[in-house]
Amino acid sequence: MSPRMGCLENDCAKSCSIHVDDGSTVGKVITCKAAVVYAPGQPMIVEDILVAPPQKMEVRVKILFSSICHSDLSAWLGKNEAERVFPRILGHEASGVVESVGEGVGDLKPGDHVVPIFNGECGDCAYCKSEKTNLCKDYRVNPLKSTMINDGKCRFSSKDGNPIYHFLNASTFTQYTVLDSACVLKLDPLAPLKTMTLLSCGVSTGLGAVWNTADVQAGDTIAVFGLGGVGLAVVEGARIRGASKIIGIDTNSSKHIKGEAVGITHFINPKELDKPVHEKIHEMTGGGVHYSFECVGHPDVLRDAFLSTSDGWGLTVVLGIHTSPTTLPIHPMELFDGRRVVASVFGDFKGKSQLPHFAKQCMEGVVKLDEFITHEMEFEQINEAFQLLIEGKSLRCLLRL
Repeated sequence: MSPRMGCLENDCAKSCSIHVDDGSTVGKVITCKAAVVYAPGQPMIVEDILVAPPQKMEVRVKILFSSICHSDLSAWLGKNEAERVFPRILGHEASGVVESVGEGVGDLKPGDHVVPIFNGECGDCAYCKSEKTNLCKDYRVNPLKSTMINDGKCRFSSKDGNPIYHFLNASTFTQYTVLDSACVLKLDPLAPLKTMTLLSCGVSTGLGAVWNTADVQAGDTIAVFGLGGVGLAVVEGARIRGASKIIGIDTNSSKHIKGEAVGITHFINPKELDKPVHEKIHEMTGGGVHYSFECVGHPDVLRDAFLSTSDGWGLTVVLGIHTSPTTLPIHPMELFDGRRVVASVFGDFKGKSQLPHFAKQCMEGVVKLDEFITHEMEFEQINEAFQLLIEGKSLRCLLRL
């Protein structure tokens, strides 16, 4: 299918007239289509599965759109052996409509427009009540978790009754999914669901890293290592904040064009340099950038990102997913030069309490979400969509369920 073509006004009109289930499925097992992966790297099989009703503090959601993130790709390839659990339904960037809610759920009801959030917020634990973290005691992101918290069981099963495991508090490559209510964000009913899909992960993670974690200000300089979906969200956030230099670094030179459209002011392909990237960045900035963002998940790239910042005050924000047994490629004494390294989970947004304001900003056009959707495909083409991501030809491919 060709790249996405169309207008957001039409998208909004379509998403606001979405059919709401008539309630006939409430409390019953639903049979629907899902993309199931049975082993690392094997093609996903789109097949009929069974989805159980939501239990206490759970929500069953009809998924309408789901996009593909590099975290899905890493899990599909089984890059981290400790996270391998099969059969499994991947996917964590999506939007949809609540079909039914379990006992105790008071903030959501059937018909609500929602997006899943892999880094949940219960609102009651010490973590959620703290202003120092956006993690939750029980519902934080956990790639090792593959069942529901309520009873340690799966809500998905094959037609012959065998369990199918969950992924990142979401599992959105299915027409219906069951989520902990702490991992469901209610949207304004006028919000265009297609583009709101991106709030589930990539855009919130990248832009939040700029606004919340680094708190980039007008005139600051930044370097973004990796111009995929998260990296370009970093670029977008820096552009909005008024950064004076936004240097994009990627080994795929075709990312230059897309990067410029979003907001990079300079581009570097490390393969075309005769010196380390950090040395080139120091030359371009007269001593290094204020902030660097590592969006690749490779130790050598992380080291370059760290060294590309200015001594005295440089900050490197880690966003890439690093597989075990990777360790920080930094000698402790190098930190005494004043450079710092931090990681950012979900852009340091508290999902349920802070993301609604961000969603409103997106609706008002502060953030250009449509720039990130490069392809749209039917759900049955999911393996083709993964291949586009592998080949570096897509930022976000939106699947219609």
